[in-house]
Amino acid sequence: MTKQFWNLFKVSPVVVAATFFVANSALAAEVNEQVTNVAQLSEAQDSNDMGQVTSVSQFSDVQPTDWAFQALQSLVERYGCIAGYPNGTYRGNRALTRYEFAAGLNACLDRVNELIATATADLVSKQDLATLQRLQEEYSAELATLRGRVDGLEARTSELEANQFSTTTKLVGEAIFNVSDVFGGNRAVAAGNSNQNLDSNTTFSDRVRLNLFSSFTGKDQLQIRLNAGNIVSNAGVSGTNMTRLGYDGVTGTGNSVVIDKINYAFNFSDAVRVKVDATGGELWENVNTFNPDFASSARGALSRYGRFSPIYRQGAGGAGLTVTFNPKGPISLSGAYLARTANDPSLNNGLLDGDNAIFGQLSFQPSKAFNIGLTYARTYQTNLVNNTVNNNLFQSTGSAFANNPFGNNTRTESNNYGVEATFQLSSKFALSGWGGYTTADAITGANAGKDAEVWYYGATLALRDFGGEGNVLGLIFGQPPQVTGGSIKTGSALDSGTSYHLEGLYKYKVSDNIQITPGLLVIFNPENNNNNDTEYVGTLRTTFTF
Repeated sequence: MTKQFWNLFKVSPVVVAATFFVANSALAAEVNEQVTNVAQLSEAQDSNDMGQVTSVSQFSDVQPTDWAFQALQSLVERYGCIAGYPNGTYRGNRALTRYEFAAGLNACLDRVNELIATATADLVSKQDLATLQRLQEEYSAELATLRGRVDGLEARTSELEANQFSTTTKLVGEAIFNVSDVFGGNRAVAAGNSNQNLDSNTTFSDRVRLNLFSSFTGKDQLQIRLNAGNIVSNAGVSGTNMTRLGYDGVTGTGNSVVIDKINYAFNFSDAVRVKVDATGGELWENVNTFNPDFASSARGALSRYGRFSPIYRQGAGGAGLTVTFNPKGPISLSGAYLARTANDPSLNNGLLDGDNAIFGQLSFQPSKAFNIGLTYARTYQTNLVNNTVNNNLFQSTGSAFANNPFGNNTRTESNNYGVEATFQLSSKFALSGWGGYTTADAITGANAGKDAEVWYYGATLALRDFGGEGNVLGLIFGQPPQVTGGSIKTGSALDSGTSYHLEGLYKYKVSDNIQITPGLLVIFNPENNNNNDTEYVGTLRTTFTF
């Protein structure tokens, strides 16, 4: 009977696929603006308002005297092959177009074929087959057009498959255009030093990142990132790292392309997620930082400090392992180990003997409205990274004294404690914040045996869809890392004041792929020195994603 049926109708089951294609094709131009098209029906099927119709009488806007009503009655009540809206409408009192009806006819033909293929052909009467035959003849032109469209799609799909970059890899790109300037009175200096004029020029610079994401099982991901940029840190003119942008480089790379990140993540089981960083490992990309609106360097806060708590910068740039237990549950536990010079076999380097960080975080996420994290990191720094960089406890957030309290040629150990939280009071209003405390000890050097205590905090406010869908008005306030106690503080004038970080920004969504973010960063008492003038950083960042 199957062969007899399809010989009768000469309709390939693939034609049914055109049911949802027609709405996006040139055929839609023939539909009157006041007539509901297939695209609306397709959109409804993707929404939560969609329900299966069991009786054609549920369509309140189709009258029993209409010919369309009789057609729908046959399709819906006999075969259940058309879906509609639970409110019983087609979005207004509108008749079906011929192409819409042909698309519905295809769906019904598919249903009849399914019944025949599953040995339930007795449910299809001869009278039904005769009715379907007459409908197929009347709408043969429309069905033929649908078949032509499907054939074209299949040809285009075959061409794309033959010329695609990779069957396992996709490319995700990001580009930043940045215009920025630092201004104020005098250049920031540490306590006891002479003031200098702040002399800065407006800059226009860029950063480009290309990510290659590959998956081999559907549940794993290999990331290889290419990075290039020429955004130079403004700390050289401002006198403090507190004015740095969240996406700058210390000296810029002159737009030279480097591979700065390689990692592989996979599920060890449904309850365990594992990520192995070969290079460029960063805790803030491996665990929840509890600052969803501002954590991204390209689409988040403009400043370096405003992105997230400095505790997530421990061990940045290294190689290592991150394991998260129950990652999708209300309570999850993450553990990580990162070694910043894992690739260097020389003395005081390598995977275990060089700079490293041991990290742990317990996350409570009972709902989308409230999340909180308890975080700990133990860090060991040997004073030199590849023989070029001094100790940097918070990776250049906070004062110079807080990042290197014991001076050069000193090995340092630190214990870092943090608490972070996010409160989403509504879908358009979110509060996030963090607080941290660090104790650091000098192991070697002139200050061996001395210790330092460091405090910091931050809070962010996000008003989503402010002024338009996808836009975000943001406000960030906090105190960057400051040495507040410990034996190293005794008799020292350093960090005798308190710096404050205030940042306002507006993320304007031009399109899904373009975002423009103007903002102003204000640093009060830079370098924790009350004698320093307030410094300002005006920035306009444009982000392209592709």
